[in-house]
Amino acid sequence: MFEKISPAPEDSILGLTEAFKKDSNPNKVNLGVGVYKDGGGQTPVLSTVKEAEERLLRSEATKSYLPIDGLAAYATLSQEIVFGSEHDILRAGRAATVQTPGGTGALRVAADFVRRISPEAIVWLSDPTWPNHPNVFGSAALQVQSYPYFEAESNGVAFDRMLAALENIPAGDVLLLHGCCHNPTGADLSSQQWQEVAALCAERSILPLLDFAYQGFGDGLDEDASGVRIVADHCREFLVATSYSKNFGLYNERVGALTLVADSAEAADAANSHLKICVRTNYSNPPAHGGQIVAEILGDPELRQRWEVELAEMRNRINDMRHLFVETLDQQGAGRDFSFIARQRGMFSYSGLSPEHVQALRDRHSVYIVRSGRINVAGMTEANMDYLCAAIVDVLK
Repeated sequence: MFEKISPAPEDSILGLTEAFKKDSNPNKVNLGVGVYKDGGGQTPVLSTVKEAEERLLRSEATKSYLPIDGLAAYATLSQEIVFGSEHDILRAGRAATVQTPGGTGALRVAADFVRRISPEAIVWLSDPTWPNHPNVFGSAALQVQSYPYFEAESNGVAFDRMLAALENIPAGDVLLLHGCCHNPTGADLSSQQWQEVAALCAERSILPLLDFAYQGFGDGLDEDASGVRIVADHCREFLVATSYSKNFGLYNERVGALTLVADSAEAADAANSHLKICVRTNYSNPPAHGGQIVAEILGDPELRQRWEVELAEMRNRINDMRHLFVETLDQQGAGRDFSFIARQRGMFSYSGLSPEHVQALRDRHSVYIVRSGRINVAGMTEANMDYLCAAIVDVLK
């Protein structure tokens, strides 16, 4: 059987990383993969994560399985960081959370859950969106369609076209929204736009699914949660897929959560029983270590305060690189307005570079960017900025 299998297409982003690793150019720059880098070009382990791990290792007494839905404390703290500890949803018991292997695991559990309760539902994705989104939902045998989101002329959200498309989505379909730091464009909805989208979802009985992978990487923990909380003000039912890969730097621990909000505590409990079946038939129960780290940090006031400082340092570095990138391109005579990059948020931006520019950057300068022109701003450093901008100016000529 296996001799007849043809090679599958290479992942566009992970394949780029492999090519980068093989490149011998000492000046090479990788702006492809979505991983945070510090000023030295490394993905650091946060000091609060190290301390939490040391505590866990000292107190660990078992390696037994976690429950199907994971650590109870982790679920509670995940809900609190998304909604705020005093939110009405939490006081009413309307939320149920399952711990998942990363944000991707949360999306897959959400996909399996939708397929289980409403197999005819269509999942609507922004155009563009994270390239793995259609694969995750398609693999769960769900139909996937897209709605307009990005406007290349303004390098911002094409909100009028987006809203017009959403008004035609049938009741019962699923609308995937990026909670903040839109991947791949870096262009987010304003507060007023969130209000309009949330009201439309409530009016048309559309189920929002918020991919919330970058909380704290835009403007702050509470600021970045404003869109999710606006949806909570309007919609009685929705889903939130959370990732702790970025804001805790826990990439290889695969730490995520799927939170379901229902109209009542009883409905949440009933829906949660189906989430557990989706987990049980997929990976049975989640890994413990990463979730324990998150729960240890969020549950300890002193440790959490220090973590928020570390998170702010990462966020500020990304925003500083955005401004430095724009300034350096201007100083080197790019001849094009890149100021929109300073206005966007999160690790990613659409650079406006064409596939031909991207290929030339790779061939002539060993600068690796996704073919769409999406750049990972966190891959920029003060040390590589001049080289990077000179390379971009060169290919723009």
